Amino acid sequence: MSESMRAWAVRAPGPIDTGPLAFIERAVPRPGPGQVRLRVVACGVCRTDLHLAEGDLVQKHPLVVPGHEVVGFVDALGEGAERFTLAERVGAAWLARTCGACRYCVNGRENLCTSPTFTGWDVDGGYAQYVVVNEDYAYPVPARFSDQDAAPLLCAGIIGYRALRRTELPPGGRLGIYGFGGSAHLTAQIALAEGATVHVMTRSPEARELALSLGASSAGDASARPPEPLDAAILFAPVGTLVLPALEALDRGGTLAVAGIYLSDIPALNYERHLFEERTLRSVTANTRSDGAEFLEIAARIGIKATVSPYPFGEADRALADLAHDRVNGAAVLVGFE
Repeated sequence: MSESMRAWAVRAPGPIDTGPLAFIERAVPRPGPGQVRLRVVACGVCRTDLHLAEGDLVQKHPLVVPGHEVVGFVDALGEGAERFTLAERVGAAWLARTCGACRYCVNGRENLCTSPTFTGWDVDGGYAQYVVVNEDYAYPVPARFSDQDAAPLLCAGIIGYRALRRTELPPGGRLGIYGFGGSAHLTAQIALAEGATVHVMTRSPEARELALSLGASSAGDASARPPEPLDAAILFAPVGTLVLPALEALDRGGTLAVAGIYLSDIPALNYERHLFEERTLRSVTANTRSDGAEFLEIAARIGIKATVSPYPFGEADRALADLAHDRVNGAAVLVGFE
């Protein structure tokens, strides 16, 4: 194996059309204790990667490699690593490590760990030919999914699943989804499989068509009023102004969960219009490993289908630009890492 590899790194955060990413060559990483190295075969392109490239998320170290929806094959084992075997297909996700000792970790809320590590932000991620991951935070990839179909499940799917559970949607309830990209189109399939009625609000005509094809009862513009009051809603679009119409669309006792890691400023709320009658506004922060395992089991059982737009590994910058400009229907995935 060559001792060097190709990777995309954030050179100078800024608007995606100014070229904040650089295609670089660097040394192939070596796995440490309890780690495995993956030969990457697919990596999802997440809006969080865009926020990192554009500087909405503060860069943790120079030339960090984005990417946290990673599918690869184990090609090296660190000392003591024994959970996976060589050549086994493994997925790496956003949560790279937690301290295991803070009060959140010890009571099952490791997504709120006080000193977490995230893939593609704190440590280099999957926009590279090889990546090193902590084996305890990786996932076996269900056999029914192809490499490129599995990639978006590892963040878009997992975080959407957690957001859905945070809404406490009742059985057979009415769910509103604001924004309909990589995460939302997977979450909708879980909700529909569990008997929910789904209404989608998004500015993209192509996304509205996708929503209806998956079984949504309605699909309108991003700020449109759904045809009936909602028991719950999820905001996937990173647009703070949408919080207000989403809260107004909730029925009494409904909950709005904001799924993104970044959200533009929320305008002033009116207590009576937006929160009274026990409406709830909740954030969603990362995920636990249990969330990931539960989601992947459900996804395999119901045969969730990812709508994927593949991009060559060498065109990661174009994939992010297309995501920024709403030119991706479903989920963008990097392939062709050889």
